[in-house]
Amino acid sequence: MRAQFVMSEIGVGLRRNLTMTFAVIISVALSLALFGGSLLMRDQVSAMKGFWYDKVNVTVYLCTKNDAIDAAGAPATAGAPAAGGGKPCSKGAVTPEQKQGIETELKKMALVQTVMYESSDEAYKHYKERFGHTALASVVTPDQMPDSFRVKLRNPEKYAVITSAFAGRDGVQSVADQSSELDNLFALLGTLNWAALGIMLIMLIVALLLIVNTVRVSAFSRRRETGIMRLVGASGFYIQVPFIMEAAVAGLIGAGLACGMLGAGQYFVIDHGIALRDKLQLINFIGWDSVLTKLPLVLVIGLLMPSLAAFVALRKYLKV
Repeated sequence: MRAQFVMSEIGVGLRRNLTMTFAVIISVALSLALFGGSLLMRDQVSAMKGFWYDKVNVTVYLCTKNDAIDAAGAPATAGAPAAGGGKPCSKGAVTPEQKQGIETELKKMALVQTVMYESSDEAYKHYKERFGHTALASVVTPDQMPDSFRVKLRNPEKYAVITSAFAGRDGVQSVADQSSELDNLFALLGTLNWAALGIMLIMLIVALLLIVNTVRVSAFSRRRETGIMRLVGASGFYIQVPFIMEAAVAGLIGAGLACGMLGAGQYFVIDHGIALRDKLQLINFIGWDSVLTKLPLVLVIGLLMPSLAAFVALRKYLKV
């Protein structure tokens, strides 16, 4: 097979259907950019989970002598929310024996990495540091702050184990978990990621339909040439190669544009330009290593997807 002839046929085919080729390139570029962006979003969510969950603690608040005991249950003191349901602290303040038992049981749990005790005085000091500028801080006293155990878990996503084990227990006012506040954020990010995948799928279908239609028009416009080639003994594969290569070239150009979009997004949005990495330092943004690992996959899909679509289309439309 003469490579020069194949290359000349590819150039002719691309020029003849320039508008449709351009539409294929743009569709492939947008669909693959969304695909790569979805993969990067998944990496970003994983990085954020690892970063934030690693800093999240479960706090076991202990009962104080100031906790009200009535039929409705004890209201929350400043520094700890009231436990939902039941009657926490119905038997009064936590006793030294109960406190020791809770600490011992926490340290024995395989899920627990470290346990740190915080007295009411320490809790009051931390409260003043965080909320000393508010009006409520002036009326809060140390004896209103409950003693607590700050528990760091080996797997923060298993916080429910601590809650079920200690919530409603004698001497325990409530069990608070900060990671539950992050679940809504990660659920939202997951929804956005699925939405991007849905849009990507729609764009991918559009790109495939455009590729099939472009190949069909190209094959129809060159039906005389392909008929002559078949009459002089050219094989079906030899005839099909220029059409498949046309689709592959268009797809590869689109994939290259998609890679450029992903790189530009990382450079201008995350690192420079808008520079979210500097403005939102609380977020652990992914780096170039994540982006670079996705680019080969985008290029391979951009090359193979149009080629396979063209091959399937030719089996139906290239009847000479």
